[in-house]
This record gives sequence, C-alpha cells and structure tokens, in this order.
Amino acid sequence: MSAGERDPGREGAVARPLRRLPAAGAVLAVLVLTAAGTRTAPTPPTDDLLPLLLTRGKAPAAALLAREETGIRYAEAGPGIARSDHFRAGSVTKTFLATVVLQLAAEHRLSLSDPVERYLPGLVRGAGNDGRALTLRSLLTHTSGLYDYTRDTGGTLPVTAPAAVRIALTHPPAGLGRFAYSNTNYVLLGLVVEQATGRSYAQEAERRVISPLGLTGTSFPGSRTSLPSPHGRAYDTDGTDVTELDPRAAGAAGELVTTLADLDRFYAALLGGELLTPRWLREMRDTRTAHGSYGMGLFPATLPCGVTVWGHNGRISGSYVRSAATVDGRRVLTFRVNTTAMADPGLEPALLAAGFCPRTS
Repeated sequence: MSAGERDPGREGAVARPLRRLPAAGAVLAVLVLTAAGTRTAPTPPTDDLLPLLLTRGKAPAAALLAREETGIRYAEAGPGIARSDHFRAGSVTKTFLATVVLQLAAEHRLSLSDPVERYLPGLVRGAGNDGRALTLRSLLTHTSGLYDYTRDTGGTLPVTAPAAVRIALTHPPAGLGRFAYSNTNYVLLGLVVEQATGRSYAQEAERRVISPLGLTGTSFPGSRTSLPSPHGRAYDTDGTDVTELDPRAAGAAGELVTTLADLDRFYAALLGGELLTPRWLREMRDTRTAHGSYGMGLFPATLPCGVTVWGHNGRISGSYVRSAATVDGRRVLTFRVNTTAMADPGLEPALLAAGFCPRTS
C-alpha cells in the first residue's frame, strides 16, 4: 500500500505524494540544479540513472518501462529481474479502485457526496469517528481524517476489511477536511463498491478495467500468497526474502499484482480518456479538496522543468513501484525495485525528471 509520513507509507502503506523534490546530495543536484542566471544542468537519460537505484538506493535489482512518442523503452539493472515479471504494486491499487468508483458515479450508482453511512450503516463509529459525517469524496481524497490502520499492523498482518476498519476506529480522527493519507479510506471504498454493486471491488475492477484494457498480467490475488509466473524474488530492506506474502495485509488499499507493461498501458488509457469521460477525469485530477496534494487515486508531481505528471506509487513488503504519466497519457514511465524501499529518496524525482523533462546541453 503506501502509508505513513510523507512516506505514506509502509506498503502495508503507500508512499505519499511528492510535493517537492527532497534534497538528495550530489547526484540530484547535478541532475536538476537550477540557479538564478544559470543554465539548467544536463539531465542524463533514465538508463544512466537506473543503476543508482542499486548503488545509492540499495535495491537488489531495478527495472523501468517507458511509453514514449518514439515507442517503448525498457531498461533493467541488477540480477533476477525481467521485463515480464509479475510483482506486487501496493497502493497503485488505489488508482484502479478510484477509477471503478468514478465509473459508478458516472452511472449514478452512487454519488461522491453520499455519506459513508448510506452504504455501511453503523460501521464507522467510535473514538470521534462518524460515517454519517464522512462522504465518499472524503475517502477518495484522503480528507476523512480516519486513522491509517497499517500504522498498527505494520502493513504485514493479514486482516479482513472490517477488522482493518475496527483497528482504525480505536483512534480519534486527524481532522475532517485535512489531507492525511490513510489506507483505511480505500479499504472502506472497497466495501462501498461491494454494497453498491453486489460484487467485490476485485470483480468490478476486473470487468471494468483489467479485462477491457487487456491487462493479462494484472490480478487481485485475494489470499493467494504466491506470485504468478514469471516472477523474481522480493526482499525486505534487511534482505529477508518476502516473495511469499498474504495480500490481505493490504486489501483494497494495495493488494494488486501486475507487470510493468500493464501499468504503462493502464495509466496511458486512464489519462488518455479510455476509462472515464472528460468530466470525471477532471474530477479525478481535481486536487482542491486535498489542498493540492491528491486528486482521487492520483497525485500530481511538478518537475523542475515545470512539467506536471500524474500517477501513483506503491510500497508493500518486497516491492516499490512508481508510475507517472503526462496529463494526456501519451507518455508514461513506470519503474520498480524488488525491495520495500529505496535508501535514497531523491532518486525517484530524479528519474521522473530524466524521463519527462526536455534534455538540455
């Protein structure tokens, strides 16, 4: 998933949106440094940066797939990783789920202004939390104030959706209307989808998104602990092999399994208008409710060259992935590492800048 500080997470938590580029030492400075009256330093290609995910990021292996106007480009670094591998995508799941919810809103099966109580009567009560005061919009935008249950489970303990909500409700809310990334929001949205349709969020995502787009490497594993073939190994930050994992630790907030090609295809289709009408795509990208930090299952990142890209990241034990796309979906970049987190957080914005900013000399 992604959760936590501007981490957001622990995938059991999802990493939070990057609102500015963190200072990351000499490498990032060389890549994107600008100063008044000086030229922007040359931005090296992403292929040159990928090995830094191993040396500075301490990942065992890394891979990147980009959709560009000139075609598809793939690069990898380190052993035991391949273009066709299946891997856990953590909180990238949220973009899929938000797409389903917005499609249901477009069909008038639900309304974003509906209170949570309408679909889940009596479930969200306790410690000052009240589902009668929370709307579906507040869940989608992480402005409900609900506590992130993965802070208590560490993002590794398998729990049912109702149990995850109960854990969250032992804590008081952070404050309705304030942006606070919480996996609990999307666990609740998974339950809302089931109540509104009579089918699970996984079934709805399969028939509305995965199947229409031909995402043959993407699935919701439920309680299946193994990855589909082909796949490599996944490692926690201490080197422990965590390839086998119970996805119920993440549920609707982060259980997705996918491939690089499928994520590039998904974000290209979503931002390109294949899944939502222009009205609902604008709604998805509207960050005003979350004060500029988050839309609905998407967050913006404005790069040093002024380009804003849209996408999500995902962190779960043994896997970190980041997908970003231009606003029209014509260019997409997805990279992943086969470990829980990168040691140098500056590498992510550096890769995005290298992938989307014009080269200068």
